[in-house]
Amino acid sequence: MPRSTTMTYLICAAAWAVPGAGHLWLGRAQKGLVLLIVLPLMFVTGLWFDGRLFPFELGQPLVALAAFADVGMGVPYLIARAMGQGAGNVIAQNFEYGNAFLIVAGLLNMLVVLDAFDVAEGRK
Repeated sequence: MPRSTTMTYLICAAAWAVPGAGHLWLGRAQKGLVLLIVLPLMFVTGLWFDGRLFPFELGQPLVALAAFADVGMGVPYLIARAMGQGAGNVIAQNFEYGNAFLIVAGLLNMLVVLDAFDVAEGRK
């Protein structure tokens, strides 16, 4: 059953802010818990691997896209930024893996938001 537009947007905002929160709100506890554990774990792994949280540099489109992907993680991204994490260590052996984990975690969370939107709209 579709929800009101305001409620749907609140669910999407919660899904972006805390990975899995939208699904938990919608009563999909198993999926929500898996997302609540796996996505932040991917993000933390990326930081642990000396990945970089990219800055928004519009002069470099690929860097700006990577920054947009990083922001897709929601509150964990904001916490990491506030704590000064994600400077990246270019000479670390696993730097590129760290970048991949950070970017993919953010992009997956964006897909999770879209999935929560579809569930809230009654499409799933």
